[in-house]
Amino acid sequence: MRKTLSLDLRERILAAYDAEQGSREEIGRRFRVSTGMVKKLLQQRRQRGDIGPQHHRSGRKPMFLAAHRQRLDRLISQKPDITLMEMRSALELDCSLPAIHYVLVEMGLTYKKRLSMRANRIELTSPGRGKSGSDGKPVLTPPGSFSSTSPGRKQT
Repeated sequence: MRKTLSLDLRERILAAYDAEQGSREEIGRRFRVSTGMVKKLLQQRRQRGDIGPQHHRSGRKPMFLAAHRQRLDRLISQKPDITLMEMRSALELDCSLPAIHYVLVEMGLTYKKRLSMRANRIELTSPGRGKSGSDGKPVLTPPGSFSSTSPGRKQT
C-alpha cells in the first residue's frame, strides 16, 4: 500500500532538484522515493502550481451520488414494495443489483427478495410425527457407508 508523501518531504525533494543536487534518479534514491514520484512532483508543480497530495482524485468514483440517493428515497416512499430491477430502471443508472443493495443497506433499508405475493402457508403434511426415513426394518447398509457405495449382490 502506497503512503502519501508529507508536504515537507515533497518540498525537500523539489528543493534538492532546484538546487541541482543530482538527477531525478539520484534525488529519488536520496529521499527513498521512486524516480516517477520525483517526475510527478515536478509535473504537478508545473501544471497546477502546488505540490499537495490529491486525495480527492484517488480511488473508484461512486456510482450513486447524493442526487441518486435522494431520488431513490423518494421512489421508495412512493412505492415501498418496489423491486430492485424497478429501482435500477427508474434511477436510469447502469449499475449492478448488488450496488443498489449496498446503497440500501447504507441507508438503513431492506428489500424483499421475491415479488409481493401471499406467503406460502406452513402446515403439517402428515397427521402424525414421522420417522426420518426409517420404517423399522433392519438397515442393510453398514454404518459409515452410503447405499450407492456399498457392495451390491453378486450375480450367480
